[in-house]
Amino acid sequence: MVSVWRGWLPVPPEWNPWVPLDVKAAPNWLTGYKLMRLRGDPGLCAQALASSALRVTTQADSPDAKCPLIGALRVQGAEVALSSSFLASCPLAVAYAMFERHTLQPAAQAVYGENVARLDHLGSFACRHLYNRESGALSRHASADALDIAGFRLASGRRVSVLKDWPKQNQDAQFLRQVRDGACQAFSVVLSPDYNAAHRNHFHVDIGRWSVCR
Repeated sequence: MVSVWRGWLPVPPEWNPWVPLDVKAAPNWLTGYKLMRLRGDPGLCAQALASSALRVTTQADSPDAKCPLIGALRVQGAEVALSSSFLASCPLAVAYAMFERHTLQPAAQAVYGENVARLDHLGSFACRHLYNRESGALSRHASADALDIAGFRLASGRRVSVLKDWPKQNQDAQFLRQVRDGACQAFSVVLSPDYNAAHRNHFHVDIGRWSVCR
């Protein structure tokens, strides 16, 4: 590994753990490590984000707020439109870009033979505790590290809803399960209706410290 790091042993960028993540490149066994590195390195994260087609604008820092945000971005979409823009930390924005390119559109093509045109979400940043409790640990939403995905609209206009279609045994349910499973390549935590009743109407995705895919 030292030989690779120092450049004595040349390897392709996708197999070099110290080369910045390229969102356009197909995920491999190093992708999770490269995504993890972004969390503590704003410059590295900015490099990775620049390799994506995601449209973002920078937000003013709020260091003195109850839930401070430093280096937050407003994500406005890419190939897939959004029901509304959302606030995201840089690592969440990169993970979302990976998800859109390598999970969402391939799943739509595999199941329907068409692309997703719009993603509907329930929001990202919210200064609150887990499950809206009055005290306890803060939610990943409190640091703009999480997004709640409610459904999708295909290019043909067909709508797919987590709430309505997850319980079914049809094409839409198949698509949603492919999306849930594939999202675990980009996000560290993915919670679906299979997790608990609180997630019956959305996929919660975040870039927290834990690794859960349910």
